[in-house]
Amino acid sequence: MSRRWALFAAAIVVVASATWWLGQWQFDRLADRKERNEVVRANEGGAPTPVDEVLEPGGDVAEDHEWLIVTATGTYDTDDTVIVRYRTRDGRSGIDVVVPLVTSSGTALLVDRGWMPTANQGDAALDDVPAPPSGEVTVTGWVRADGTGSSTAVTDRSTRAINSKAIGEALGRDVYGGFVELQSEDPAPAPATSLEQVELPELDNGPHFFYGLQWWFFGVLAIFGFFYLMYDEWRGSRRGRGSGAVASREPKPVKQGRVRQSNHPYVLAQRARDAENDDSHQIDT
Repeated sequence: MSRRWALFAAAIVVVASATWWLGQWQFDRLADRKERNEVVRANEGGAPTPVDEVLEPGGDVAEDHEWLIVTATGTYDTDDTVIVRYRTRDGRSGIDVVVPLVTSSGTALLVDRGWMPTANQGDAALDDVPAPPSGEVTVTGWVRADGTGSSTAVTDRSTRAINSKAIGEALGRDVYGGFVELQSEDPAPAPATSLEQVELPELDNGPHFFYGLQWWFFGVLAIFGFFYLMYDEWRGSRRGRGSGAVASREPKPVKQGRVRQSNHPYVLAQRARDAENDDSHQIDT
């Protein structure tokens, strides 16, 4: 119950509580991911829904509408094409190409038509972007929610993340909330001008389960280590007291055994000579 051990115990309680919270946080993320994957599986393979039934001008995309397939008919306005920079695939630099599809109501639907490679992350010119089909086009694609943060700023018709409100303000257009990643176009573009289609999300559970177990293992290890060190110090103190008691005792006297006399002739002769020498020494003295 020393101050040192009390502080040590308090530190272990903090560490164990933190590892428990972090482990539970990972399991909560796992549950959220499973729920999201179920929504994506249900949406990405469903029948197309008219865009007006899912999106609205200036609105936000509902969570259960993410990756829902919608369809819309209109005309592409290529003069308002927006480039999304810093999009890589398999280690290759590239861009996404977003073109507003102006519907009959006048509201534009932002369509991410796909990906194209570039020489480097920041090098892309609007003149190099393949043109979409001209005239009236019917598009089918997956609904995506708007990006957030400073990366959504639009400068010179380029951005790093798609946000319908930021792009609508930059282009001076009324646009639907969210955007659509293209699945197909009717009429289809020429093969030479087509872009690489969007990559669908991976629907696995990710590493959250093992991360959660790892955090909990660290907490159990910290508690076990605390009790082991406490036991080790207690055992060492007992050894110290035991060795001190032994050292304080006085050693017992060693008993001297009787010397056994030998009757061997050689030994008797040697004794006689030793006796004569002692007598002669006494006479001289």
